[in-house]
Amino acid sequence: MFPSASRRVGVDPLAQAVRRALGLAALGSLVLGSPTLLAQETASAEELETVTVEAEALSLVTEGADDYRVAQTSTATRLDLTPRETPQSVSTVTRAQIEDFNLHTINDVLESAPGVTVERPETDRTYYTSRGFEISNFQVDGLRLPMPYNNVHGDIDTAVYDRVEVVRGATGLMSGSGNPAATVNFVRKRPTATPHASVTGSLGSDDHRRLALDVSGPLDDEGRVRGRLVAAGQDSDSYLDRLHRERGVLYGVLEADLTDSTQLALGHTWQQNDTDSNMWGALPLYDSAGNPTDYDRSTSSAPNWSYWNGETQRSFVELTQRLSDDWSLKGTVTHLDMVSDTELFFIGTVPDADTGRIPNSFYLSKYDRHLEQWVADVHAKGDVEAFGRTHQLVLGSDWSQSRNQQSSLYAAASEDLPPLDEWDGDYPEPDFGDPDFVNDATIKERSLYGTGKLDLADRWTAVVGARMSWLDTVGEQYGSSQDTTLDHELTPYAGLIYDVTDRASLYASYTEIFTPQTEMDRSGQYLDPIEGASYEMGLKADVFDGGADAALAVFRTEQNNVAQVIDNIGGRDVYAGADGITSEGVEVTLAGELAPGWQASAGYTYLDIEDADGEATNTYIPRHLVQATTSYRPASLAALKVGARLRWQDDIERERDNADGKTRQDAYALVDLMASYDFSDSLTGSLNVNNVTDEKYLTSLKWDQGFYGAPRHVMANLTWTY
Repeated sequence: MFPSASRRVGVDPLAQAVRRALGLAALGSLVLGSPTLLAQETASAEELETVTVEAEALSLVTEGADDYRVAQTSTATRLDLTPRETPQSVSTVTRAQIEDFNLHTINDVLESAPGVTVERPETDRTYYTSRGFEISNFQVDGLRLPMPYNNVHGDIDTAVYDRVEVVRGATGLMSGSGNPAATVNFVRKRPTATPHASVTGSLGSDDHRRLALDVSGPLDDEGRVRGRLVAAGQDSDSYLDRLHRERGVLYGVLEADLTDSTQLALGHTWQQNDTDSNMWGALPLYDSAGNPTDYDRSTSSAPNWSYWNGETQRSFVELTQRLSDDWSLKGTVTHLDMVSDTELFFIGTVPDADTGRIPNSFYLSKYDRHLEQWVADVHAKGDVEAFGRTHQLVLGSDWSQSRNQQSSLYAAASEDLPPLDEWDGDYPEPDFGDPDFVNDATIKERSLYGTGKLDLADRWTAVVGARMSWLDTVGEQYGSSQDTTLDHELTPYAGLIYDVTDRASLYASYTEIFTPQTEMDRSGQYLDPIEGASYEMGLKADVFDGGADAALAVFRTEQNNVAQVIDNIGGRDVYAGADGITSEGVEVTLAGELAPGWQASAGYTYLDIEDADGEATNTYIPRHLVQATTSYRPASLAALKVGARLRWQDDIERERDNADGKTRQDAYALVDLMASYDFSDSLTGSLNVNNVTDEKYLTSLKWDQGFYGAPRHVMANLTWTY
């Protein structure tokens, strides 16, 4: 049915055989229950008269509550598991956290997610890292969302999301290809069974203005048809010179109970980001003599005419069929259409040490992009009775197609720049012409997957699974062929959990993921994929009388078969697979209610990241990281809520590209404060003060350029609810 399995280069055959056997054994163990399952379903169908559609774990909502944790998550395995039943590190940023601290973008949210760093090397392109690797895996409602180049253009607004879940480590079981960093799952708001409406207005520093509307509820007398509409608009200047942003988002979703056992959902999201005077790259961090530039925080490298505009449209249709009391079948199809239109200015050198002027070494570019994606998934989920115990099983298949078209046109620079802190953004604007879109590549990926929670004994549980993937890429990007084919790429998943007590569990897990490569070996064949693997063990517990989840994890994450040049034949580089980056570390997390009215979510991460030679690498990623969010609602004054958010990291550095020495960012802490007051059942006012200590810090050292984060700023909000 499918082509033969692909040849593996630079991989130990014994290790490959063991890994394949593990995956096939896991997949086989899931299928064994199928005949029994079918018989049970037939019997149940004969006795069943009326079945009501019940939402699965993804519809567990966090809005409308103060909670900083969730009861269940299915991001890691698609199984409905509590955090303690999931043999990986999992964290959730809930709706309460989003609203308490005005986390209006995904960047804001992920800054609060334990073990995640938000790398902003420029104003309108963001990267995320976890466990020493770039995060390349994203989901929406548990459905994988391929993300070329591992970055986000513009700001993703959070108005449409109930929560954001993060599973750290390799996540190939549900994500397919990618890096062994983490998976980020955006869980959308859904229609409510009762009428609900809210309007929130915000005013803040730098002429920040925002208005958000959310209306939800039944659309018929019986409540069989429900709808929700979310709209938000934002307009703001910036602490950065000349930078101005406008953002609009509109989300509509309908749910209909077609029968007592069948539910249909349809939804569409539109978002527009318009940015004027955005930076491509950022500020030079040192001058021609190697001295730190140390510009004012407001300094920008963007001319008056630069801009980055983007429009995203995302649609989905979802059909859920309840097969029995214990089993359901769900099919989902999503479509993404993303268009970017930009004119950019990049400084390609450093300022003169004596005058501060920057010589004419600039890149002027018009960059346009069109990304279109289709993703489809169908899976069955339910319980299986075997050996006197109840097990949970998921079997499914998914398919995706992503076409990425890009155009980069360049113009010649015409003059030098004065010192950046004296520059007003005036620079001749070139005529770039029309985009050509000669860079055009399409990726198709299809997979079969299965996963199960096996109740082995009174205190022993196993979570096992496997994914079989086929991937085809055709096209070209910037003169480099993207043509690759992978067949029968097997990704196993295995976890074991032992309940030490009724509230504490020890666990261990092994997870994998793969990344395709376009480098070739001596025979002209593409190298097999990079293999990412995560080994993790730890302790999870329900603490504070079951009100909070605590976890301690020790992990090792590694990449193997990374392309390295070994020869050059006829002007062509020859590659072979070799060991890549390895990270080891410890994570400690806590989330939930610590006392009546006191919510908290906190995490500490320690990392040791080395390359294949044992040398420290990716030094722009902090080795020590603390993220903590907390709020308190006193019983004696329930209308009041106060809270704080802390983000602390240790020193980071990077080797300079164009001079000797290193650029360093000292350790720093950012502290945000909030307070809200319920004037009535329907009217709430709140005040947020971010970076209260007015810390000056660089937002990233991922690149040889950077810019400074926002100084102290204030936002006032007023919310009316029904």
